Amino acid sequence: MDQPADLFVLVDKEHSLAVDYRPADLVPLSGYPLQTIWPNLMLRKSIMPAVLQMAGAAQEKGVMITFTSTYRSYEYQRGVYEREMKMYGREAARRESAPPGYSQHQLGTAIDFGTISDGYEKTREGRWVSANAWKYGLTLSYPFGLEPVTGYRHESWHYRYITRPGALMQRKFFNDVQHYFLKFLNDNRSVLTRSRRRRG
Repeated sequence: MDQPADLFVLVDKEHSLAVDYRPADLVPLSGYPLQTIWPNLMLRKSIMPAVLQMAGAAQEKGVMITFTSTYRSYEYQRGVYEREMKMYGREAARRESAPPGYSQHQLGTAIDFGTISDGYEKTREGRWVSANAWKYGLTLSYPFGLEPVTGYRHESWHYRYITRPGALMQRKFFNDVQHYFLKFLNDNRSVLTRSRRRRG
């Protein structure tokens, strides 16, 4: 509860962000020593210390982390979603791409790493990220076998920053499932806040 509440906003099939939602502290990754696929990728400045620590730790082990997709505006996500629908149809698109306003990427704290493909988890980079990202506050958003819960098929490349305390709590109390953790906070934040004040 000591962490900024906006890092735990629930964004899923049922909870959306406003059309004009845009984090105030977005910064371009081009200003940091990171490997990016595209030139205009951005993340929230507040999460960059953790991101840089993770990338540095990976590099010390001989692993270069690649940042492929980060912040997406509402309008950008609209284009992504419409393209997916044209290519694969509505049902297939809804399993793999969020409608505008319903994407974690609009938060500026979600990252797609590497190849954005099913083979990513078998790459050296994918294995390292899977084993270590939580230590820096990033957890997998869409685990294998949980599509009925998350609404999306398994995406081994898609992580979201929820702080290190959040990642630890997710692992200890929520079966290491990000959606369970974020939904619990979303549904119970007011109760938790009142309880904390009483203990205060």
